[in-house]
Amino acid sequence: MRSRTVAVVLLGWAFLSRVVAQDAQLTQFYATPTYISPAFAGTGVQSRFGLVARDQWPAIPGAFITTNFAFDHNLSGMNSGLGLMVHHDRSGSGALSYSSVTGQYAYEMQLKRKVFLRPALQIGWVQHAVDYSRLVFGDQLARGGTVGTYENMDGTRASYADLGGGLLFFTPKLWLGTALHHLNRPNQSLLQNEAQVPMKFSLHGGYRIAVRTPVILKNPQSFVFAFNYKSQQKYDQLDLGMYFEREPFFVGLWYRGLPLLKRYQPGYANNDALALLVGTIVNDMRIGYSYDLTISRLAAHSGGAHEITIGYELASKRKKRSASKRRVVPCAKF
Repeated sequence: MRSRTVAVVLLGWAFLSRVVAQDAQLTQFYATPTYISPAFAGTGVQSRFGLVARDQWPAIPGAFITTNFAFDHNLSGMNSGLGLMVHHDRSGSGALSYSSVTGQYAYEMQLKRKVFLRPALQIGWVQHAVDYSRLVFGDQLARGGTVGTYENMDGTRASYADLGGGLLFFTPKLWLGTALHHLNRPNQSLLQNEAQVPMKFSLHGGYRIAVRTPVILKNPQSFVFAFNYKSQQKYDQLDLGMYFEREPFFVGLWYRGLPLLKRYQPGYANNDALALLVGTIVNDMRIGYSYDLTISRLAAHSGGAHEITIGYELASKRKKRSASKRRVVPCAKF
């Protein structure tokens, strides 16, 4: 009980100090690819919806709950794509929250037959807030929990514009992209101080290999190898994985960490998690579930991470028939 009390006090003081935030991570990031980069806006057949719900480290009090809703639409007649994304995070027993609404635009250029390039931009509006009444401070413990530091504090929320951009190159089998988020480095301080959101860089890509069979299958099968590297201030992370796809079923295995390139400290390898993913497609709806098995020193205490995704693609019969004749981004569906 004493250790938990100390942890709560330290958490309270963390909110009083200069906050340096990191963006939320998703295991099934290709279920809502526009979260990785606005360059994915409009890469579906016509209209596409995606929803992600993630519970990270549920065994730890005050863990991280993330939800993300994304919609994007392909404007084939204008070689463009539009996207809209709504994102919400809460952590620290719900005390700290982050909500955003983001609009995205991507333009598609054909470099040569079946080779494409998509530059993109996005702009969002963010509200960053804290509920001090959910935190316990040192003076509350000294006074029996009746009066808290937060009662004399100003600044419970901050709102700001947030800019980002991306670039995506793809062929029928290969994709490679990069993105920059928080280009304007907005001030997210809740105490009227200076606390800029660090710029985030990401590099992502993959390759699809069709599995040949003696007979022609109604639903072709393939392996998809993919990676996603992210860097934000002094923190970086690499997701490396593989999917096996044979509709209507999908299975994937991912590793997260940088064991050979970076250590947390001497003798402490940079290993975070192994993730197992399963999914299915029912008509035009995708349903996926993944579980992150923590393999760092936090393994015995975190409870891993659960993530559920739902996606739906809406397209006319004419669009579906023409989909195989035009460009198709080969990245995974989960």
